[in-house]
Amino acid sequence: MTTDTDALFAAARTVQLNAHARYSNYYVGAAILDETGHVHVGCNVENASFPETSCAEASAIGAMVSSGARKIVAIAIVGGMGDKANSALFESAGDLGACTPCGGCRQRILEFADESTRIMLIDDDGEVQVFSIEALLPAAFRVE
Repeated sequence: MTTDTDALFAAARTVQLNAHARYSNYYVGAAILDETGHVHVGCNVENASFPETSCAEASAIGAMVSSGARKIVAIAIVGGMGDKANSALFESAGDLGACTPCGGCRQRILEFADESTRIMLIDDDGEVQVFSIEALLPAAFRVE
């Protein structure tokens, strides 16, 4: 892993602790490196009205756009089961493996990505997987 990869995963893990995941107990953190070199973070915020839940990736993208940036150079995403009240450590999600973006977040990432954007996930063994947006969202819907 490169230093920027390590730093992005560290930022994602830090913000993961702030997630509001009282319904699923699945805490997600995301950290985006933008075109200016700044890092923007977001965590999932669940709501009793489940469709109103905000994903970590969407929160991080909102923070990036709010700052004036418009390109995702890289995004690191972490997820895991946890009990924030009892531990700052998150257990493996079991058979879920690396936390991949949902379909809606893949479309959100696409809006600010290009062929060089790195979408980085980490599995329970600490192995980093890097994807392009094309690999995660083939034949994507685009408005040119």
